[in-house]
Amino acid sequence: MKKIALLVLLTFGLQRVSAQTKTTTYYLVRHTDKVVTDKKDRDPDLTKKGYARAENWAKVLSDVKFDFVYSTNYKRTIETAKPTAKANNLEIKLYDPRKMFDEEFQKNTKGKTVLVVGHSNTTPFFANKILGENKYSEIDESNYTNLYIVTVTKDAKTGILLHVEF
Repeated sequence: MKKIALLVLLTFGLQRVSAQTKTTTYYLVRHTDKVVTDKKDRDPDLTKKGYARAENWAKVLSDVKFDFVYSTNYKRTIETAKPTAKANNLEIKLYDPRKMFDEEFQKNTKGKTVLVVGHSNTTPFFANKILGENKYSEIDESNYTNLYIVTVTKDAKTGILLHVEF
């Protein structure tokens, strides 16, 4: 609960800064728990716990007014993004993780508040790409709790990592 309160405080602070300086704020999460019974399935669904966790992300992020919600084109990431997109009356935009933070993405998201749902091997690297430094390492396969918040202003880029337990 303390972490959620911290997130809310950070969110309001970042939004206030955003309004004053046209800050771009990225919230990045990994997809939630996926079915792992068939190791050959490259596009598994979420587990029951994964769907519940996706709903919880929407609750944790409920005080954030998103302009865009991005997801890779996999069932598990799309299903993780859906509750937050729905809460913000947004369509999910698909992105190619091989083209993370390219010029078009930067242009489209400048000055906006954006949720990006990815994978254990892409989410921290997406945050690193935005920051322009190798701050975060790959997420362990069992970790579904990381929330990266990266802010970009004209003068600076900052990133924080929160662990949000459900």
